[in-house]
Amino acid sequence: MAQVIADRRDIDFVLHEQLQIEELSKHERFAEFNRKTADMIVSEARNLAVKELLPTRKPGDEEGCRFENGKVTIPECFHKPYRLFMDGEWMAMCDPAEWGGQGMPASIAQAATEYFNGANYSFMIYPRLGHGAGRLVETFGTEKQKELFLKKLYSGQWGGTMVLTEADAGSDVGALTTSAVPNGDGTYSITGNKIFISAGDNDLVENIIHPVLARIVGAPAGTAGISLFLVPKIWVNDDGSLGEFNDVVCTGIEEKMGLHGAATCSLSFGTKGKCRGTLLGQENKGMRAMFVMMNEVRLLVGMQAAACASASYLNALTYARERIQGKDLTEKSKDAPSVPIIQHPDVRRQLMLMKTYTEGMRSLLYYVSFCEDRIRVSNDPNEKARYQGIIDVLIPVAKGYVTDKAFEVCSHGVQVYGGYGYIKEYPQEQLLRDCRITMIYEGTNGIQAMDLLGRKLGLNKGQSFKDFLSEINKTVETAGAVKELEKFAADLKNAVKHLADSARHIGATAAGGKAMNAFAFAHPFLEAAGDVAMAWMLLWRAAVAARQLEKGANKKDKSFYDGQVKSVQFFINTILPVTLGKMAAICMTDGAAVEISEESFGGK
Repeated sequence: MAQVIADRRDIDFVLHEQLQIEELSKHERFAEFNRKTADMIVSEARNLAVKELLPTRKPGDEEGCRFENGKVTIPECFHKPYRLFMDGEWMAMCDPAEWGGQGMPASIAQAATEYFNGANYSFMIYPRLGHGAGRLVETFGTEKQKELFLKKLYSGQWGGTMVLTEADAGSDVGALTTSAVPNGDGTYSITGNKIFISAGDNDLVENIIHPVLARIVGAPAGTAGISLFLVPKIWVNDDGSLGEFNDVVCTGIEEKMGLHGAATCSLSFGTKGKCRGTLLGQENKGMRAMFVMMNEVRLLVGMQAAACASASYLNALTYARERIQGKDLTEKSKDAPSVPIIQHPDVRRQLMLMKTYTEGMRSLLYYVSFCEDRIRVSNDPNEKARYQGIIDVLIPVAKGYVTDKAFEVCSHGVQVYGGYGYIKEYPQEQLLRDCRITMIYEGTNGIQAMDLLGRKLGLNKGQSFKDFLSEINKTVETAGAVKELEKFAADLKNAVKHLADSARHIGATAAGGKAMNAFAFAHPFLEAAGDVAMAWMLLWRAAVAARQLEKGANKKDKSFYDGQVKSVQFFINTILPVTLGKMAAICMTDGAAVEISEESFGGK
């Protein structure tokens, strides 16, 4: 039977053979999460995704959200799976049991997250935003705030949001105008208008808790004067009961290219002067609080995109095996039968692109989560700092590069279907539409590239980037000892050297008076770093597979392991040469893009 959403065999391979997550269960914190438990969790997530979430993807897209009389109604078919999601306690998989979480390793949770988002990404906006608000409360809240909000957010009884964006303050959050005035009783009067608020209003939950960025009157301009506030849609009394409406009004929802089942709202705070909030964290430290959560959020966005790509790939693979069209190119006879399109070279090329990126992205995202798990079980401050540095370097890759390539995979998914891929009868066009936002929100991919160049290259005096390269070279050394992989290991080692050279060059250019030139190549540098990271993950996978082949795998596993070796062969021989060209261009740092006058772009 053809797989849907994600390849379970590949997920098991990443968790148990590549990352060997069962080692985590040797530590007290994760003692109960042995292989049997991990497999059970993934199976339960898969069952919920396939049986309950996936059937709502197309109807939810077609019905969409409605805005009438100041209220938002989401697709009716989302209500049952939301209750099941709550009942299964999937909302807070990695969070402390005292607040209703399951306390599981992030790497196991990543597998569940992939299935859920691949089944219905629009639906998952609601529980994930609620969880994000809960994480802010858990990390920065007072004991009273935790008592009032945390269990209800982590259970899904209440929803949540992240309220940052204004019409004139998008990526430049420091330009916001939403204000907060102290009331003298520990609360603040909040006034302002926000846009692009995912899950900003809906009929799934009885209350929505909004973490809102605002400036306390008299605070410094820019990001230095921004504070974070908890603003309930309905006021929460000191005993936890619901009070009066809190003057948080939805003024409309966006008509979007994709994610039709996810309400993207405009919110007005305090139009009647009756909106109250409480400070979350310290005054003027709101942006710092949000940035603490950015790694988690941006990793999630990468997974949202990768899950779309995985679903698109499996759909395309099944279709290519079943769609009969055209004769074998090597067949001379006029009477030769038509063949499945998977036998045509260009379709196979596209499927190989989809396969390698899907596999590499999965390994990369799970690896970042595994680094988080290693931090949680380590007692060594140096080891913790090293893993955190590698995470910090990889986050712009996991968000920026992964979403770029996931969209590319989804585009190939449409192409493999041909004309059928472009029509709504089949799922490919929705996956493409839904995936597109991941390249934009939670920091556009241009911003991810600037983050990699402007912050992460120099993080910890450059040591974190060196540690990232060092991890790749460990895999190169291991794989180089396998005869079948020796050539690929040497090619990746060469690419790592060129990436290090490119990093030194673009860093020096940015610091040496030609910052505009350097940042014009920030995105190509992100692409190059991502390509090298993909090659690393694929070589790592192939090295594991080669060891299993040497031991003598059964027929089914042999095909899977052979596929891992072919993936790295394809990527390193087909994609990596292009990467070297990108790095050569980076080291030229041509100035045309920044030197051209605005008038010379034309259009007038």
